[in-house]
Amino acid sequence: MKAPTRRNLPAALAAAGLAAAASAQAPPQKQVHYRNGQKPDATPLYNSAISFGDLVFLSGTGVTSPPDVAGQTRRVLESLERRLLLTGSSMQQVLKCTVFLADLADYGAMNDAFRGAFGPNPPVRTTVAVSGIPAKNCRVEIEIIAYRESPNA
Repeated sequence: MKAPTRRNLPAALAAAGLAAAASAQAPPQKQVHYRNGQKPDATPLYNSAISFGDLVFLSGTGVTSPPDVAGQTRRVLESLERRLLLTGSSMQQVLKCTVFLADLADYGAMNDAFRGAFGPNPPVRTTVAVSGIPAKNCRVEIEIIAYRESPNA
């Protein structure tokens, strides 16, 4: 086997550099984002915010006041926005929303409060009426999948 010559040495170095760069990029890891920034002492039943690489997943969020669905929708969206910002994302980077309504009759009022919350390019959305939401007096619950700039970039 021939030893490398000066002519093919740059190509060999470039290939070695590419291989090193590829191995230096770690695969994405699941990252939990805690509300207060600290892991709770006890293992939670579920996490409310998780990122995996460039994707952010926020669990369903609902509130019990004010009593009207429009007010609850606005408060839920404000809460989701704060949580997105903590993960490095934003409302403009939301890809998918799922809206759960306790009563389909609230669809119009929820839409009025929802409109414009995500900027000029809203996410795809599914809205369903459910037989109940776990929190008493909660009329709307929203979960989100969003994009964020790569934390490794």
